[in-house]
Amino acid sequence: MNPIQPTLFRQALCTAALALWVPLAWAQGTVYVSSEKDDALTLIDTGTLTVKGTIATCKRARHVQLTPDRKLMVACTDSNAADLIDLATGKSLRRVPLGDEPEAFDISPDGKTVYVSNEDAGEASFIDFASGKVLRTVKVGGEPEGVKLSADGKTLYVTSEVASLVHVIDTASGKVLKNIKAGKRPRRMAFNAGGTELWVTNELDASLSIIDTAKQEVVGTIKFEVKGARAEDISPVGIQMTRDGKRAFVALGRANHVAFVDVASRKVTNLVLVGKRAWNVALDKAEARLYVVNGLSDDITVVDVAAAKAIKSIPVGRVPYGLVVVE
Repeated sequence: MNPIQPTLFRQALCTAALALWVPLAWAQGTVYVSSEKDDALTLIDTGTLTVKGTIATCKRARHVQLTPDRKLMVACTDSNAADLIDLATGKSLRRVPLGDEPEAFDISPDGKTVYVSNEDAGEASFIDFASGKVLRTVKVGGEPEGVKLSADGKTLYVTSEVASLVHVIDTASGKVLKNIKAGKRPRRMAFNAGGTELWVTNELDASLSIIDTAKQEVVGTIKFEVKGARAEDISPVGIQMTRDGKRAFVALGRANHVAFVDVASRKVTNLVLVGKRAWNVALDKAEARLYVVNGLSDDITVVDVAAAKAIKSIPVGRVPYGLVVVE
């Protein structure tokens, strides 16, 4: 055999392996992290857990979410709009007006309506996604923050930080059906698996309120404690549940920890030390890793869920706020 042939054969194998590896590595997914100070998104490869790029966006990028047709939508508070980004190209498709000082949003199941909290106006706005036209505004309590839509799209929940209320709004009529007293400064929300409970984080109360969505009333409270942390530094904000609704993960703000909560018993099972001011959280598709945005250490922490242990810190933009995992 020609001695050159084995070498060429090995080179061909390496080339084929590399060709297979590249798309597989990218297919692992991307974490998109918004930055309030850099007007940009940082892209993290979930396979290598390294930064693979940035995307410039509008001013003071905060809440970020996938649309039903899998575009990336970023609310920018200082631009009074959202940036709609194509995932394939990383290019902005258009800006969607969201009214003054948009804080957070949710999107109707059919993708036609965006529901927005407008912080300074003390309103929730209903926005036509295609045209950007304001369909309706609903007066709520001071500094509205979290926005969460029921699975059937019929009921909208909006938290008011100043009033410490969760407003229950009928999306068809725009009427406030009920104001539910939560803990001090309620922020973000998550439904359990069946949508029978809404869990609401209370930033200045070191707690979480559990709302029965049939009765529309608080039926339970979870208090958080972190050894060595003062109660006023335990400031829950971000929350996500597993798809089966058995576990919840809560970012505890300036306590620099994430709490793992058993939903059935309503007990904290683990506390994981992460970065400074743990703000928002997101699980990957396999629910094997939890990504935590740390607003004061300008990084995200990757947590191994099974081991309940932080495995890596990844620097991102200045004052990171929100994130979404796309796989």
